[in-house]
Amino acid sequence: MPSLSNDLSGCSSLSRRSFLRSASATLVAAPILTEAHFAHAARGTASVPEFSMNGIYLDANENPLGPSDSARKAITDIIPNGGRYAPPLYFGLMKMFAEQMGVPVDHVMVYDGSSPPLHYSSLAFTSSTRSFVCGNPTYEAGQRAAEIAGAKIHAVPLAKDYSHDVAAMVKADPNAGLIYICNPNNPTGTTTTKEQIDYVIGNKAAGTVVLVDEAYIHLSDATSAIDHVKAGKDVIILRTFSKIYGMAGIRCGFAIARPDLLKKLGTYGQSPMPITGMIAAQASLMDPELVPTRKKLIADTRNNTFAWLKANNYSFIPSESNCFMIDVKRPGPQIRALMAKDGVHIGRSWAAWPTYVRVTVGLPSEMQAFQTSFKKAMDTPAAAFNDAPLGRIHRDGIYA
Repeated sequence: MPSLSNDLSGCSSLSRRSFLRSASATLVAAPILTEAHFAHAARGTASVPEFSMNGIYLDANENPLGPSDSARKAITDIIPNGGRYAPPLYFGLMKMFAEQMGVPVDHVMVYDGSSPPLHYSSLAFTSSTRSFVCGNPTYEAGQRAAEIAGAKIHAVPLAKDYSHDVAAMVKADPNAGLIYICNPNNPTGTTTTKEQIDYVIGNKAAGTVVLVDEAYIHLSDATSAIDHVKAGKDVIILRTFSKIYGMAGIRCGFAIARPDLLKKLGTYGQSPMPITGMIAAQASLMDPELVPTRKKLIADTRNNTFAWLKANNYSFIPSESNCFMIDVKRPGPQIRALMAKDGVHIGRSWAAWPTYVRVTVGLPSEMQAFQTSFKKAMDTPAAAFNDAPLGRIHRDGIYA
């Protein structure tokens, strides 16, 4: 099978770092960054092989189960109609999703994943005079888009329990344009309580928009903030089919908000949806067993891995999602590079926590391979790291 690494970024002539820097070059040409972009940028050194289906990839929070059986059948059945735009399918999906969320259909907008509405929200509600407030560490794409808009970034350290420090976030800037809460958080997989989110919405400045990214919520027991949208508050909620539904490469997601807020997002773009993504999403929503079955499978695999980590005295942060963080007690890129030699690719480190690495929960067999490779890397004598990357981590999680 041919290498997919260059196709993934679409920018094969750019270096890993300049690829991410290009995001701030111009508002018009700025790419919409996804988890795949950050994983790709943190991957790929001389010691890391190109992407192939033979490797074990635990670095991009993908779901190795892929689309459900019903979604796969729906995709196959609709392929002969791939020459059509199929607007009835578009509006049918929006109607179905709105009904399940309990909001009017004009309160939802479908996108090719949740990355576009995250990007557009940052552009729409931040500026040189309206800042972007987020946790630290958290998912980086919203911050990157806010930087494109010229916004000041207030990255507030997480609380001691790894939830968002909501009081500090509200105090960070009384004139914030956007407060971003990823719940469960990426990369920690930890949750912020509904009461904490209620606090932000109840105490923020007038005109500040709160963006709650619920990309991973199906994997946890967290309570959605959808009630604030129903109440007409300045709140946008993001959902995606990339995680528990296994459609990261097929693409479908939603923004849920008041129509006037969605209209502001539309100013920055609205790409036509592929009919394969729409029909797969519709089939997934119609399967009542998909979410609970996959939630349990991923939780069981995650908890088995946690038991192994604990038995071997490795320090990790308990998670409710499909990713977690381990403190490797040394520069994270060094462990990542060693494991890549075994064909096991784990996730990046964040500048705020340079000795932590993020690991995606894979299949049980993949997590067995992870355990073998991780222990081998952790048992490697310190002298062996003389030839490994120095481990200096930029804010985009890649080597200096």
